[in-house]
Amino acid sequence: MKKKRNTARTRYGLQVITLCISTAMVLVLLGMVVLSVFTARNLTTYVKENLVVTMMLEQDMTNSEMQNLCTRLKNRPYIKNLTLISKDQVLKEQTQAMGVDPTEFTGGDNPFLSSVELTLMGDFANNDSLQWIAKELKNYPQVSEITYQKDLVENVNSTLSKISLVLLVLAALLTFVSFALINNTIRLGIYARRFSIHTMKLVGASWGFIRRPFVKQAVGIGILAALLALVVLAGIVYALYRYEAGILSVLTPEVMVVTGGAVLLFGIIITSLCAFISVNKFLRMKAGDLYKI
Repeated sequence: MKKKRNTARTRYGLQVITLCISTAMVLVLLGMVVLSVFTARNLTTYVKENLVVTMMLEQDMTNSEMQNLCTRLKNRPYIKNLTLISKDQVLKEQTQAMGVDPTEFTGGDNPFLSSVELTLMGDFANNDSLQWIAKELKNYPQVSEITYQKDLVENVNSTLSKISLVLLVLAALLTFVSFALINNTIRLGIYARRFSIHTMKLVGASWGFIRRPFVKQAVGIGILAALLALVVLAGIVYALYRYEAGILSVLTPEVMVVTGGAVLLFGIIITSLCAFISVNKFLRMKAGDLYKI
């Protein structure tokens, strides 16, 4: 008798371990998709906010006028950052690059223009917004020209939109597949105890009383599986960091926290819901039907 009891415990322990590992593997995939979706969103913002708009200034603009212009521009809501490049700085850079002073050929006059390089907030880095921004910037005194790469902006926005859409569709599909896989895994675990469920129903136990231990066990498995999945995901993030440290500019701590919370929440909700549905299925069965499945 004792040997049978130990065998049953061993079988039950292996079953729990199998459930936990299977659920963890699904949660890892789900966590990777969540991580990719939020990282793609940050990457979209990062790319947009690094698109440069160049504002060329008139030749006779003084340093004080340029500083005043920069001060006014900093207050605009669409500007993330700006860099003033004086014509003296351009002359110095070009002299070093060419190996000769260009002023020798212009009678001592600096042939270059001062400019201001602007980076915009991500929400404004699209061609529609850039059109009215360019018009507004041209209204400033002594601004000669506004330049930006229209084709590049359009291609970046189009490509990033397609990537985001693909990731969202993939996330929805994987959520459905995850639910199906975890549901089958938990159902197999409850299947082995279907006769115990029927026995408790015969002695008058309520459905809620019968479901409670199964749902609690499923929640415990979900939490443990989520923790295992988070360890795996943390290893993946660390490997990415070792490969490219700059990944942290888009894979931010906020993204990691949200992903961790989503994996834990999915682990609890999906496992408890699957246990609830599976137990109800066996509770509705008659005694004869239990032998046919």
